Amino acid sequence: MRRATFWFIFGTVLLDMLALGIIAALLLVTAMVVVRRGVVVSVVALVAFLGVASASAQSAAGPPRLTWRPRAPLEGSVVVLELSAPTGDSVTAVHGELAGEPLHFERTTHGLRALAAIPFDRADSVAARAAIDRAGGPTDTVVAWLVPRRRRAPREKLRAAPEFVQPPDSLEERIKEEQELVTGVRHHAHDTPRLWVEPFIRPRSSAIRDRFGVARMFNGMLRSRHMGVDFAGRRGASVRAANRGVVALVADLYLSGTTILIDHGAGLVTGYLHLSRTLVAVGDTVARGQQIGEVGASGRVTGPHLHWLAAYGGITFDPLGLVGLDLDAPWTPSPKRTRP
Repeated sequence: MRRATFWFIFGTVLLDMLALGIIAALLLVTAMVVVRRGVVVSVVALVAFLGVASASAQSAAGPPRLTWRPRAPLEGSVVVLELSAPTGDSVTAVHGELAGEPLHFERTTHGLRALAAIPFDRADSVAARAAIDRAGGPTDTVVAWLVPRRRRAPREKLRAAPEFVQPPDSLEERIKEEQELVTGVRHHAHDTPRLWVEPFIRPRSSAIRDRFGVARMFNGMLRSRHMGVDFAGRRGASVRAANRGVVALVADLYLSGTTILIDHGAGLVTGYLHLSRTLVAVGDTVARGQQIGEVGASGRVTGPHLHWLAAYGGITFDPLGLVGLDLDAPWTPSPKRTRP
């Protein structure tokens, strides 16, 4: 009994020693490989470290997000959207939409930016959506909700010839065709790349007679809102292009009279209405500040003036929001609201 126990214990110890010897040999061989191929091991370790660091950095940067200026836009106004993507993100294309109009994002020194417009009479929130395509990766969708402030606009009582207030039935087809013509120009601007670089200027330096959004009562009846800005001017006074673009329309329209529409690209169009004379033709490329026509009193008007309008696709907005607009300008931080 004692002899069997002795041999059992002896065999167990022997097996343990043999196992330790095998492990020691393996460790020795591994150490030799590491020493002889230390460079390879170091490179592999460095690559792994950089991969982890890069992943950590992207994770820390957070997901893409949309911001905009001004932070509290008025209804019927222009806004600039900015898409912030994570550091090192390989963005190949960005598509977007706001209020049914496509967004044209482009790279600036401060990130991906696009122009957009808030519709008038839109008191609820408006969704801005951006779809981000990456090289070899999935498409992400970012959504931001803009809450416009209500625009306070007075009512204005005007008198005009009855045929302009309530056009006869015989002119219904003409007015419809002219509206379709203007609508086509506005939507076609989405197919044109951005043509302007410098900030917009006013088409006239004279005083403003009527502002955007005013409710207009013609001969005692509410007919429309004033969807533009009226500048004072005597007949024949100069009218200048607010920025670089291509003349898309020169026509004598029933309601707006002698009219020029300039396609500035990326969905943006400006219009110059009630002119007495035009100095450009369709297809002309005009420069910022170039004289394009003269003030008049054509169409549905009460006297000589320039009616200036701006549109982003099918959305008409206050053109004064374009003055000084620089798509590539740095943004100042939004002021923090103080508690009362």
